[in-house]
Amino acid sequence: MTSLSEIADVVARQVVTPPESTQQAVGYPSLFLLVVVGSLVPVVPTGAIVSGAAVVALHQSLPAFSLLTVFGVAAFAAFLGDIGLYWLGRRGVGSKNGSRWLAALRERAAPERLAQADRKLREHGVAVLVLSRLVPAGRIPVMLACLLARTPLREFARGDIFACLAWAAAYQLIGIAGGALFPEPWEGIAAAVALTLVISAAPSLWRRVRARGRERTSPQEP
Repeated sequence: MTSLSEIADVVARQVVTPPESTQQAVGYPSLFLLVVVGSLVPVVPTGAIVSGAAVVALHQSLPAFSLLTVFGVAAFAAFLGDIGLYWLGRRGVGSKNGSRWLAALRERAAPERLAQADRKLREHGVAVLVLSRLVPAGRIPVMLACLLARTPLREFARGDIFACLAWAAAYQLIGIAGGALFPEPWEGIAAAVALTLVISAAPSLWRRVRARGRERTSPQEP
């Protein structure tokens, strides 16, 4: 006969962990919406979102299918967000008064990063988009360089397809690694999100350290 404690444990598990069908019905649309919004407004940590979704997918009854769905949804949403942002930026480039979208892109692209992105764009063409999606904070300078070079939307889209596929695969692998290390999904999500945030913050911290090092080694003015 089932004891009250066993019944309470089953009820607690159902409350803490929703049924798999509910997770999928809510999770996939949420993943799509968050990645699209994060691509349009580059302040949302979309990489951490994809990694967390991969951890949840890894603990589903059909993990291979769930992971493939997460990959497809994330890549497609990132592509739509990039295309939408690029289209809005092109309107700003073609307008005499510019646009707030173009102004926002300029604010998030340091002059030295923009110059570097412009040089790589001239050397490698839109193929540089793939690397820009994988490097933290690399997407916006390259996108802005494409806008200032007046790269056609169709040409930008061809390069961005492969960039979004590579980006979704990379952050999904981070999620899989985090999920495989811990038995509980929430532990894997926490580990994956923490790792993606560290990866995202590392380039900025490294640039600050280098800048301080140059200031210390530069000759002092009399």
